[in-house]
Amino acid sequence: MANEKIITLNKENFNTEVLSFDGAVMIDFWAEWCGPCKGLAPTIDAIALELPTGMKVCKINVDENQTLAQEFRVMSIPTVVFFKNGEVVNRFVGVRDKKEYIDTMKSL
Repeated sequence: MANEKIITLNKENFNTEVLSFDGAVMIDFWAEWCGPCKGLAPTIDAIALELPTGMKVCKINVDENQTLAQEFRVMSIPTVVFFKNGEVVNRFVGVRDKKEYIDTMKSL
């Protein structure tokens, strides 16, 4: 991972990092073979650096964490799911402008 501010999620740390977190979390569901996911990666890195303290940016590799992808009904990637205090509050399917991701996180 190019950015140490991005948390790599899996089944073992998901509850602690997302569901038990009191704040806003943005999760990028992605895969190595996904071209649009690779295109979105630099944007996700930049967002992680720009967001204020108390907000998290995370990534889930859907090939390695199929159970989590199914649990959150990720049918296409990239999908970005936004959580507030452990609850899903929004999602984007496909690539969006960086400002949309940041504005969504700041509105949570």
